[in-house]
Amino acid sequence: MELSQLKKDINLEKMLDEIRVFAPATVANMICGFDILGFALDEPGDEVIMKRISTPGVVITEITGDDGRLPLDPEKNTVSACVQFLLHNLGLQHEVGVEIKLHKHMPIGSGLGSSAASTVAGLFAINALLGSPLSKEELLPYCVEGERLACGTGHADNVAPALFGGITLIRSTEPLDVISLPTPKELYAAVVFPQVDVPTRDARQLIKEKVLLKDAVTQWGNIAGLVAGLFKEDYDLIARSMHDVLIEPTRAILIPQFYEMKQIALEEGALSFGISGSGPSVVAVTRDRAIAENIKIRIQQHLNESEIESFGYVSSVNVEGPKVLN
Repeated sequence: MELSQLKKDINLEKMLDEIRVFAPATVANMICGFDILGFALDEPGDEVIMKRISTPGVVITEITGDDGRLPLDPEKNTVSACVQFLLHNLGLQHEVGVEIKLHKHMPIGSGLGSSAASTVAGLFAINALLGSPLSKEELLPYCVEGERLACGTGHADNVAPALFGGITLIRSTEPLDVISLPTPKELYAAVVFPQVDVPTRDARQLIKEKVLLKDAVTQWGNIAGLVAGLFKEDYDLIARSMHDVLIEPTRAILIPQFYEMKQIALEEGALSFGISGSGPSVVAVTRDRAIAENIKIRIQQHLNESEIESFGYVSSVNVEGPKVLN
């Protein structure tokens, strides 16, 4: 549907006064699928409270959990900027005003899609306030624009799973083509965030522009094997396929104790282990929640002995995506 027609169909008299939305953290790349695979987590995530106000425009009145790092300027904050962009495209920028409170429940720069979760929560909230005129597919390009503002690159491997839930494949970015993949019922993730600084832009700059053909072939085989394993719910195939020969060897240099953590995870029964997004968070994929819990504890103990503080999470794959909270 054309946006001009959407505006006609939106009844502002029925617009909600206030809404509270949660959007989940995500594990981008899914180890072997750089920039094309990702899955959503049950926790952590970000929360947006959006309230309708009488003055047209978008304002942010409060941000918590960011240690003062995020701007309150609505032009510079990705959440408000994307909401403004959506309202402008709907032709409602002079008719609708909203106040935003953003509560960060996940670390910034963790490799868990912090900016994506905030952007998705904000766009899902404004869409819900307006009566949900846009589908998730129609919201996705606005979410990608948020990543462009936050990271300098409009990639969708965080925003797509955060928005759709489950496991997603980005077949193409131009044009944007996202496919939802099956989620095996017994798949769990142990995620550990070592508190070291690995900026996304710096991590991307380390990636080689050219790779050996034999390495590319290996990576293609792993990605195809992983997708097949998800469809077949074949955990052995998933384990054999979740290996990264292109990105991990370079990015692992930025993460202290990476290979020690990997050894712990594999010894304790992980199907696979790798970097979440650009890091420094790491993820162990398992077939059992108890195994994931044990791996999280063991890795955090190891980091503590190395005098590195960390956060840890255990989660199934979140198949719901963003949700309205009571």
